[in-house]
Formats: sequence, structure tokens, C-alpha cells
Amino acid sequence: MSARKKVAFYTLGCKLNFSETSTIARSFNEEGFDRVDFSEYADIYVINTCSVTENADKRFKTIVKQAQKLNSKAFIAAVGCYAQLKPQELADVHGVDLVLGATEKFKITDYLNDLSKNDLGEVHSCEIEEADFYVGSYSIGDRTRAFLKVQDGCDYKCTYCTIPLARGISRSDALENVLKKAKEIAQQNIKEIVLTGVNIGDYGKGEFGNKKHEHTFLDLVTQLDKVDGIERLRISSIEPNLLKNETIDLVSKSRAFVPHFHIPLQSGSNDILKNMKRRYLKELYVDRVLKIKQVMPHACIGVDVIVGFPGETEAHFLETYNFLNELNISYLHVFSYSERDHTEAAIMKEIVPVAVRNKRSKMLRGLSVKKRRAFYESQLGKFRTVLFENENKEGYIHGFTENYVKVKTPWNPELINTLHEIKLTKIDDDGLVRFEFVNVLAM
Repeated sequence: MSARKKVAFYTLGCKLNFSETSTIARSFNEEGFDRVDFSEYADIYVINTCSVTENADKRFKTIVKQAQKLNSKAFIAAVGCYAQLKPQELADVHGVDLVLGATEKFKITDYLNDLSKNDLGEVHSCEIEEADFYVGSYSIGDRTRAFLKVQDGCDYKCTYCTIPLARGISRSDALENVLKKAKEIAQQNIKEIVLTGVNIGDYGKGEFGNKKHEHTFLDLVTQLDKVDGIERLRISSIEPNLLKNETIDLVSKSRAFVPHFHIPLQSGSNDILKNMKRRYLKELYVDRVLKIKQVMPHACIGVDVIVGFPGETEAHFLETYNFLNELNISYLHVFSYSERDHTEAAIMKEIVPVAVRNKRSKMLRGLSVKKRRAFYESQLGKFRTVLFENENKEGYIHGFTENYVKVKTPWNPELINTLHEIKLTKIDDDGLVRFEFVNVLAM
């Protein structure tokens, strides 16, 4: 009897990619493969790619080399957004045997009849218009939380973004399917579910293959809040124009949804927002933050922002900096603009030099440190609930409160995936918070 083949996975990019990698991994398990860590010897290495930034593109070659060092005869497959956008570019990388596009990646085991190395990478990709059906996914077994995909694709036409080209039109999982998956996750003793997608606020569009909204995002969160066995539900990134008052009010009174929002801004200048073809102006963003803080003063609010977009002058950047400095937010995710092929922004004039982009990025990252520190300080002396992670980092176990304060305590494996009521007491030199235990809530 031949030994079972081993497969390893590497995921670049977003929470959505992590959920899809887990689903692809389960299909390998059903075909008799054993999953191992990417740092181990495997017969097949699958790399789930991202193409949001230039760095994700560059990292692909490095990851392929890592796999080749572990097993020079391993079969290497690339899937995901970069594989859809530039399949031949990936196929031309030395060592890559198979490249699968947006519709093919979930059928990867169908392409593995022969695991011998190819002289040239084999490409199977579709026209993105064919990516009009929905494949549900969720991550499980890797973390103390699960990423539950509820939506895919995007109908927005932001001038810097390749995601509609890589993932297709906006489409959603049926509400009953989402609830079914949430119950499956709850049965695995996973305490937290993070809702993910490309544009989750657009949930309900394309739910049953039609272009209208069968349900709304409010319908989704209302029903999920009723699922037994889930201690926490967290909304991942949601567009400000799609985050409605009714959703904010529901979270404020919710049994399971936590007071943490991640809301893309991209720029604090209305001129730049218009050039990006965002669907709001900064005044709406202020309104969303004020509404959240009105009903949940302790809520954590994260912000995505892009620096160095074409035409962003020093005045535009300072407008963004001052806007964020004055706004009651908790942290920033800062991205330096990078040109993406086949986007409107790639052919815009008034290009911002890379050195200037880097300088602006550094300034906003510094502001993020200041904002997070101020938010953490506002939580000292408060009683919160922490869910502990599963990693030993330099002798400490870390966890997150419901409002996304990162805490630490000396390593104790018995704390993994448990919920405790704590009192936040002190910010350490590394910016993490110490605490006192109060009550055990869920083991």
C-alpha cells in the first residue's frame, strides 16, 4: 500500500483568501492527502496568491523557492487573484507546474492525475465574466477563530483596484447556507467567527444567481446573531456607504457581534476620493464614526488608507493626515499606492515619486501608533472579555478583547481558545496590555 501524499499551503493576502485556502485544503483531505505545514517536506505545495499590492506579487517567487528547497521534485500549484490576473507570468516562474484561475481553483484536485514536474507551467484560467457563480468557504482548524466567507466579487469600479478583474461580479452565499456553515463552525468549539468577503456590505446581491438583493447585510447579521454556540461574531472590512445605522444599532445591542469595525477610508481628501471613484465623501465617513461612538463609546475603529495616489499633492496628504488625527479612530492600515495593470489609475498623470509615498506612509504609520496607544489608554481600568490565541510568542500568550485590545500574559497552554473576563491594568513597553483575571467565561 503506497504512502499517503502530503500537501502544504501558503496563503498571501486577505482573510477571504484564508477561508478559501481552508476549503481547498479540505478537498485534498477528502482525496486522501495529508496536510502538513508549509515549512515541511510535501509532495504538493499550493500557493494562494494575492495581487492587491506589488509586494504580494514579488513574494510569490520567494515562496516558490522555499518550496523547492524543501523538495526539489515537489509539484507546485498557484491559485488565487494573481493567478487569475497574470496566469502566464506565474507559469513562467521556475518550478511552477500548475496555475488555476478564479473558477478552477476549487477543482484543483481534478487537475492532479499526474504529479510529475512539468517543463512549463500548465495554465487553466477563465475569462473573469465566467466567474459568476458562488463557492462557499470557511477556515477552520488553523486558528482560534474562523473566517466565514459570505460574499465574493465586487461591482464597484475604484480606479486603483484589480479585485473586480480577479474575482468578478458581486455575488453572495444563500442566507440558509451561511447559517448552516456558522452552525458547523460552532460545533467545532471555535469561539469567534469573522465575516469576510470582497464587499460584504453588498451581501444579498447575486444570492440566487440574480442581480438583485434577495437579502440585505442587516438580514444576515440579524440571523447570525441568533445562532447558538457562537460566542463572538466580528464584521471584517465594510464600506462606509454600506454601513447603515440599523447595522450599527444591532451591533450595539447584540448578543454576539463585537464592538469592532474596520472601515476603509483610503483618503481624507474629497478630491482624491473622487479620483479614486469611491462612493462617498469624507463627510459621510465622519458621520459613520460619530454614530458608532455615540452608541458604543468603547468601540474600536480601524481605517484603511492609501498614500501616494496619482495627483495626491502635499496639501492633499496633509488634509488626510489632519482629518485622521482629529477623528476618533483606533488604528490605521496604511498602504502605499502601487500601479496595477489594467486599472484607470495606472495611466493617470501626476505620479507621486516612490520616495514621497514612503515618507507619507511612515508618517501615517506613526500616527497609527499614537492612535492605538490613545485607544488602549482609554480602556485601562475597564472590564473586558479576552479570547486567547494558540501561539507561544517569546514566553507569552496573546489574546484580543471584544473591542480589539491586544493583551498578553505569561504562556499557559490551558488558556488557548478560552474566554475570560479581565480588568485592563497597564500598557507594556511593547504596546500590549497587561491585565488581571476576573472570571472564566468559556473553556
